[in-house]
Amino acid sequence: MAELDTGHEWRIRLQNLTYNPGEDTEFLLSLLQAGPSARDSRKYLDSFSVRPPAAEIAPGESTPVETQPPGTVNPLVTDLLSHTARRPALVKIQGPFTDVQLEAVAKGMAYLQKLGLVSIIIVDRDDIGMDEHGKPMCPSEARRLMLREVERTTQFLVKHRAPATPVLSTVVKIRQTDFEDEEGGSKKYETYVEDEGLDVIRRAVEEGEIPVLMPVAMDELCKSQMVGGNDVIRALVHGMTAKSQQPANADPASPVDENNSDITPLRLLIINREGGIPSYARAGMPHLSINLESEYDFIQNTFSREWASSHPTALSNLTLARDCLEVMPPSGSALIVSHKSPAALIANLITNKPAHSASLPHALLVEGEGKITRHTPTLIRKGLPVRIVRSVQDIDRAKLTRLLEKSFRRTLNEKAFYARLEKDMDFLIVAGDYAGAALCTFEGRQEKESSETLSSADKTHLPICYLDKFAVLPSHQGDGTVDFLWVALRDETFGLGLKDAANANIGSLSGVGTGRDLVWRSRGDNPVNKWYYERSNGFTTRGSWKMFWCDAEQRIRGLKGVRAAKGDKGIPVKVVEDEEHGRLEVWGDIVEAIPSAWSK
Repeated sequence: MAELDTGHEWRIRLQNLTYNPGEDTEFLLSLLQAGPSARDSRKYLDSFSVRPPAAEIAPGESTPVETQPPGTVNPLVTDLLSHTARRPALVKIQGPFTDVQLEAVAKGMAYLQKLGLVSIIIVDRDDIGMDEHGKPMCPSEARRLMLREVERTTQFLVKHRAPATPVLSTVVKIRQTDFEDEEGGSKKYETYVEDEGLDVIRRAVEEGEIPVLMPVAMDELCKSQMVGGNDVIRALVHGMTAKSQQPANADPASPVDENNSDITPLRLLIINREGGIPSYARAGMPHLSINLESEYDFIQNTFSREWASSHPTALSNLTLARDCLEVMPPSGSALIVSHKSPAALIANLITNKPAHSASLPHALLVEGEGKITRHTPTLIRKGLPVRIVRSVQDIDRAKLTRLLEKSFRRTLNEKAFYARLEKDMDFLIVAGDYAGAALCTFEGRQEKESSETLSSADKTHLPICYLDKFAVLPSHQGDGTVDFLWVALRDETFGLGLKDAANANIGSLSGVGTGRDLVWRSRGDNPVNKWYYERSNGFTTRGSWKMFWCDAEQRIRGLKGVRAAKGDKGIPVKVVEDEEHGRLEVWGDIVEAIPSAWSK
């Protein structure tokens, strides 16, 4: 598997950072606490500078940490702050917010501005439109209140040294139509933006000045009227993307030079009071990341009624994100974030990743200092469809071979590899068109059937569910595919049998069954091992290999209950249960004997 990102380098660099007089200390600390890896930083710089894109680290290679002498300025921070290109983001500020809350939001926008992301802000107020008695508000009164909110937002931005200006002209237009929306209702209009409106946005991006817009549109009679903030954003994303269309062979996420002003939005940010989208799998705590291609319908179908009051705009924001990401560049993402998490905006901009990896063990996400809360952001990507293949005959061998060889940069011994799969394959998880894959095999069936030396307790752990290959194409590393694959792997193996293992992946067991321990091995010097440590329940060293495992969560949760009951009765609590004795030795012997899949 190719090298995965860690924040280790940035933690080392933080120790060597000194501040120049006048620098914004809080901003720099937020920048460093984002913990971007070298790959994250390169991808950010490739989009926000006009220098040639940096070379990608080869899979399996690590990036050495270079420390600076005391008293010097961190060069990576200097690079991040010396961008020469500005790129736009569409931002919905979804109030109402108090002054303290809005100031926190403005501070986050100012941080992004320093890093080259120009926010195109659409101010939205959930409470404007109806009066205190629940009756429709007078249009002129609604407009007056919204204009006041635009001016208030602009003032807080300027207070934090972010150039901003209220846009009082009507950027978006409206035309009458009659079609049925997704909820079955009739929609009487649609919004769009023409060149004149785009010129306002283009000038703002070029000058690095944040435009703050009202959710208004001009109708066919040249009258302006209030519309939904989501409708304004949809019009802008379509107009800005279409206006910036490049030749088919160009990278839509690449930076632009001075003679080509690209206003394609790179991010959609939704800042609200609700926080992220509540998750069925996390008992209402937010989704960390969402793969729209495989999860959109599932999230809609499992949205609890009680969340309709605590998160009234969650589903409409999810649909907005889907509509925008359909036309944004493949590297684009949407972030739904609470006003309490301004630092998350920096982390998302530089790393384009969720605040916590969704593939981390459940216990790490719900306990301890870094646990998720209602205000943890939700990162949304267009993503890739995920499916489970359970027959070797259904594998596209040419595509799987290409994926493995590109990811590992080695030549596959195809004849031997596929011959082994013919008799030992358990299942294959495929992301997209073989952009990533996780392959599991059965190991140890012969030992269970023929060995007279194994105890009955040892045999209960055979055959092993063995993670034979885990691979992602270099072009998809850092775009969430790794986490999407690992979560699907968990749901089919060590998480199976639990309510939160249900998913909509094609061919999935949908949470029905009994969880199984998952075992895999990795070279001792593999730089990916840190990532494996964080996601495994344990590891042991076998010569030049490290063997990792994840215990079946269903069984472990049951053991915890038994241990708690025994402890209450004064019975000594065992660290290793009877059925766990000897399993590592059995696993290790089997795993160590698995032949290499690569040609010599």
